[in-house]
Amino acid sequence: MRDDYPDISDHGLIGDLQTAALVASDGTIDWFCVPRFDSPSVFASLLDGEKGGYFRVRPDADDYVTRQLYLPNTAILVTRFLTEAGVGEVIDFMPIAGREATDRHELVRMIRVVRGSMRFISEVQPRFDYGRAPHTVELSDAGAVFASDELTLTMHRVGDPVVHGTERAGRVEVLEQGVRVTISLDAGEMTGVVLESQASAPQQISFDRLREMFEDTRRYWRDWNARSTYTGRWREMVSRAAMTLKLMTYAPSGALVAAPTAALPEQVGGERNWDYRYTWVRDASFSVYALLGLGYTEEAEAFVGWLMDRIRESVGTGSGPLKIMYRVDGSSDLVEESLDHWEGYRGSSPVHVGNGAADQLQLDIYGEAMDAIHLADTHGLQLPHRGWAQIRDMLDWVCENWDQPEEGIWETRGGRQDFTYGRFMCWIALDRGIRLARRHGRPAPLATWIEQRDRIYEQVMAKGWHPERGAFVQHYDTDVLDASLLLMPLMGFVAPRDPMWLSTLDEMDEELVSDSLVYRYDPAASPDGLRGSEGTFTLCSFFYVDALARAGRLDEAQLVFEKMLTYANHLGLYSEEIGLTGEQLGNFPQAFSHLALINAAVNLDYQLDHGSGDVEAVLMKARRAT
Repeated sequence: MRDDYPDISDHGLIGDLQTAALVASDGTIDWFCVPRFDSPSVFASLLDGEKGGYFRVRPDADDYVTRQLYLPNTAILVTRFLTEAGVGEVIDFMPIAGREATDRHELVRMIRVVRGSMRFISEVQPRFDYGRAPHTVELSDAGAVFASDELTLTMHRVGDPVVHGTERAGRVEVLEQGVRVTISLDAGEMTGVVLESQASAPQQISFDRLREMFEDTRRYWRDWNARSTYTGRWREMVSRAAMTLKLMTYAPSGALVAAPTAALPEQVGGERNWDYRYTWVRDASFSVYALLGLGYTEEAEAFVGWLMDRIRESVGTGSGPLKIMYRVDGSSDLVEESLDHWEGYRGSSPVHVGNGAADQLQLDIYGEAMDAIHLADTHGLQLPHRGWAQIRDMLDWVCENWDQPEEGIWETRGGRQDFTYGRFMCWIALDRGIRLARRHGRPAPLATWIEQRDRIYEQVMAKGWHPERGAFVQHYDTDVLDASLLLMPLMGFVAPRDPMWLSTLDEMDEELVSDSLVYRYDPAASPDGLRGSEGTFTLCSFFYVDALARAGRLDEAQLVFEKMLTYANHLGLYSEEIGLTGEQLGNFPQAFSHLALINAAVNLDYQLDHGSGDVEAVLMKARRAT
């Protein structure tokens, strides 16, 4: 195991709503794909320290301490360096790219000293196309150009050269396949660079222009954050989670990526290293509740529009009308490959890009999609005639295809099963369709939909329930528990205090819960076709909070929730999993973790104030506040 990689949690996220970058607390940008989230990387030393590429800024000293924070209510990241000689800062942000897809993106790094003096070393070492494409380097007085056949990165210098006495305080040189800059600054002095994709020749950026970029970016994030209707107990954490979701949303389409990274391991040294830079129907559909719960109707509407486009296209084959995931622009070419020339994070290989699970049959996605569409409808986002016709066709497919084995929510590669979660989510799909048809008087084969919905319910109660275990189980041929079933009461399939459900919750307490942390299932008891183990799932831990609250265990729910907050990183961010020693594992940051935090916080807040039980008034309250 290589120990020269930063911890996964040791990062902040910046972005422009079309792509994003990770900045480690030592000042290194070690993950950046451009022009989109799912584009090949130019900086990826997080996955291979020698071949991945990076953009590093640090003091020219070994004895320094770092601190990292966001400017309040923004996605502007400050990395502070403290030495005996002085205090310096790097301020990182990306100006908002807007709603029109573009290849032009800017990444700004402002470098300044606030006390004493400091000598900085900045090194830009891009590696195009996952380190597979060669490039040239050309220096000029105003910066540098890094050019491959497919992509150009231009480094613009900020301000006039810093001069101390009669000599320049900085020196620029070509080093290997990149550029190295050494500069000394005194208190009050500032310099910086703007890295721009697909730009022309380097230009000198004035300090006035830099301040304008900074103020415009800060204003955007503060204004966006001010639109939130949440005023509850955990406002700072909820606000940061919401901004993180916004950073992972592709503005031109409204699609939310599962994470901005690829191949960060679920077990260090293991093979569970997947590419999450795509839009899962499941994950993004759950975001609609979170967005509406905070009053972000515009963002929810944009995603539902993207989802309806996918339903209209119906490009799925073996997966049904929908694929389980797409690229952010709605295309579905997600061919999986391994980057064998990279060693992977701390030796975790193979490094996967693309995703071979895209064509799996996962029946639950139809329930999550329909629940999102139904929630949007309750907020006035009604379907047009053609949209309803497409929904009707999709639900007819569900009626004909729900009763078959599938791969399930966890995308296991160990064979299809009759997963209980997938079954009850098919019930959700038909139930929400029936509600919509009745609410608006839309034409639909209601008798068929109701018949099939009721058949699903009876089957789940007969086969998904394990009498000896006293619990609902993962699939019909096992006694293994599965944390995805925590959604049964949250989605309205069972009453939250039904004795069968309370018995299931007790069993989960004993087997899946470890001091507030929840495992999704036991891979040893239910082999998923992959070697190795995994940590607890942050998503499931927040689902557990909601299930406890609705079961009447409010004090326990609040304790578990506030314990979970302590597992966030120094900036309030979460990856997919938490390991045995509290370390973050998997792709980072993970959208599902943050939207589940928001949902748990909003629902728990309401129940602490109004009593355990129904939380439908939460969304109505948010709607009235907008």
